[in-house]
Amino acid sequence: MPVFPTQYSTLSAAALGDHITKAYGFSGLSCRILVRNVSDTYRLRDGSSQYIFKIYRDAHRKLDEIRGEVELLQRLKENDVPVAAPIMDKTGNAIQQFHAAEGVRNGVLFKYAKGKVHIQPNHQQLAIIGRELAAMHNVTANLTLNHPRPTYDYHTTLERPLALIAERFAEFQLPDEYAFLKGLAADTVSAFDGLEPATFSYGYCHYDFLPKNFHFDEADRITFFDFDWAGRGHLANDLMIFCMQYFFLVHHQLITREAANRDLDVFLQAYHRYRPILPAELKAIPHLGAMFWLYGLGFYEDNFDDFSNTFLGPRFTRERVQMIRQWSELPPPAMF
Repeated sequence: MPVFPTQYSTLSAAALGDHITKAYGFSGLSCRILVRNVSDTYRLRDGSSQYIFKIYRDAHRKLDEIRGEVELLQRLKENDVPVAAPIMDKTGNAIQQFHAAEGVRNGVLFKYAKGKVHIQPNHQQLAIIGRELAAMHNVTANLTLNHPRPTYDYHTTLERPLALIAERFAEFQLPDEYAFLKGLAADTVSAFDGLEPATFSYGYCHYDFLPKNFHFDEADRITFFDFDWAGRGHLANDLMIFCMQYFFLVHHQLITREAANRDLDVFLQAYHRYRPILPAELKAIPHLGAMFWLYGLGFYEDNFDDFSNTFLGPRFTRERVQMIRQWSELPPPAMF
């Protein structure tokens, strides 16, 4: 009987473990699924060593874009930026291919990032984050990859998301919320253009630079990972997204506004010691944040069938727009 057309399958962890054992020359390797999400993530153990294997969906990341992520991480590793780098198999390949029910799926084995997430880093850790992000940007600002990665501009972060979400907002009967987002997008373009963005640092940014995507070990050594959204854009995007973490902490009353400002000051000063920040780039952070929020709404719509359908309803959407309103009312850093 032929296989019925399939949209999103889950590869067997046991079979995947066998494949990786042979392809990479491991022994006694165990494999368990860690996250089934936009991409599927598996954790592998070989004695005392751990690895992460990521399986991409073709609808989300084409092969050439995955090659771009691998290339970016290799270049960062070569320049001593602390990243969870791809691991080559016995034949020197970084990308594995699997003939799944829906077609070919591609996967990459990564070095495991030792340590754990610190949602509220201490001041020593904040200084390390700022220093190492600056080191990353010192590489990516002068980098040209041979393979494509996403580009973050007005079209991809404002125009396209607004077009994608229009039908969903109509279905949820949220015309006022959609009108607010359209107005915010127009105001963002006007305000951002007024800051002379052509003078800003530009290159490959992480574009998901939140504490969930880097680990500190016991000696406060940091490792960055999850470069799935990494792409070309203003490098201040990464500063913005880290500032957004403190917006979330204040919003959920986990930290005071005063403490958030002190922490962000430590982070930004540490970054500035290793890489300059223009005053206009700091002023642009609220506007870059508006683009990031709208990009996220478009991302949910793009991946509704396989990811966001479990939470993307009227209540979530209404509450998300309310958070975007609150963000849009903030001044630049000190953000709070």
